Amino acid sequence: MGQRPELFTLALIVVTAIAVAIANPEFVAMNNLFDILRASVVRGIFAMGVLVVLAAGGIDVSFTAIAAFVMYVLTMLVHNVLPGMPLWIIMPLAAAGGAAFGVLNGLLIHALRAPSLIVTIGTQYIIRSFLLTFVGTALFMNLPASMEAFGKASLFSWQGTNGVVSALPATVLVLVVVALATWFILERTLLGRAIFASGGNPGIAERLGFNLFQIRLFVFGWAGLLAGIAGIVHVASNRLANPFDLAGMELEIIAAVVLGGARITGGSGTVLGTLLGVLLITLVSNVLVFVGIPSTLQRAIVGIFILIAGTIFALRQRA
Repeated sequence: MGQRPELFTLALIVVTAIAVAIANPEFVAMNNLFDILRASVVRGIFAMGVLVVLAAGGIDVSFTAIAAFVMYVLTMLVHNVLPGMPLWIIMPLAAAGGAAFGVLNGLLIHALRAPSLIVTIGTQYIIRSFLLTFVGTALFMNLPASMEAFGKASLFSWQGTNGVVSALPATVLVLVVVALATWFILERTLLGRAIFASGGNPGIAERLGFNLFQIRLFVFGWAGLLAGIAGIVHVASNRLANPFDLAGMELEIIAAVVLGGARITGGSGTVLGTLLGVLLITLVSNVLVFVGIPSTLQRAIVGIFILIAGTIFALRQRA
C-alpha cells in the first residue's frame, strides 16, 4: 500500500461490501446505503476529534461522556428555559460546552503530568457519574422544535420499487463540515504541522519552537468541541436524549481512526483514512446480519481487521 495506508482500509471496505452483496443482494438497496451513511455521522464526528488527539500523541476516551453530558443538559435547558431557541444557537453552545470539557482534560494532563489515557478515563467516569447522580437518568423526549426539525430534515429522498421511501439525512452535512475543517487544520496550517510534530517526536517539536502545552490544549479542546456537536446530532437523529447513550463507543472510534492509518503512538493520520475507517466499522456493525453473522461476532471481526491492518502498517514502516 506504499505510503497510503488508507488504500488498505478502502480494500477492506470493498471486499466486505462485495461479500455481503453476493451473500444477500438486498444489501445494495438504497435504504441500506442511506442507513450506513446515517450511522456513520456521529461516529465520524467523534473520529475527527480522536484523529487530532492521536496525531498529537495523546489518547482521549472521555469524548462520549462529554457528548452525553452536553446533549442531555443542553436539551433539557433549552426545552425548559428557551424552547424556541434556533439550531444555529444550540450548536455553538454545544460546541462551547464540549470544548470547555476538552480544555479541562488538557489542563489536567499538563498539571498532573499524567498519561492522557489515565486522565481521560478519570474524567469520563466523573462526568458520567455527575450526569447520572445530579442531572437525571430518565429518557428525555421533549426535544426543542429546531432540533426535532433538524433530525427529520433530509437532503435527498428515494422511493424504491417496493414503495419504501429512503432519505439521506441532513445531519450528513455536519460531518462534511467537520471533516473539511479538520482536514484544513491538519494539512493547511502551521498548527497542523505542530500537531504532527508533537506526536512524532515531542522533544524535537519543542526544540523547533512549538509550544506543547498549547498544542495539547487545542487538540483536547477540539475533540471536546466535536463531542458536543456530535451529542446534539445524536439527539436530533434519535429524537430523544438518553444519559446512557454512546457509552462503550470509545474503542470502536479509536479503532476506526487506527484502521484509517493513524498510529496509536502519534505523528500520523489523515481525514480521508479516518472516514474510511469509520465507514468500515459501520459496515461491520450494521450489515453483517445480512449474511447471518451474529452481532456477538462483529467485534471479533473488527479485531481481526485491526490485527491485519496493524501488521501491514508495521511491515510498511520497516520497508
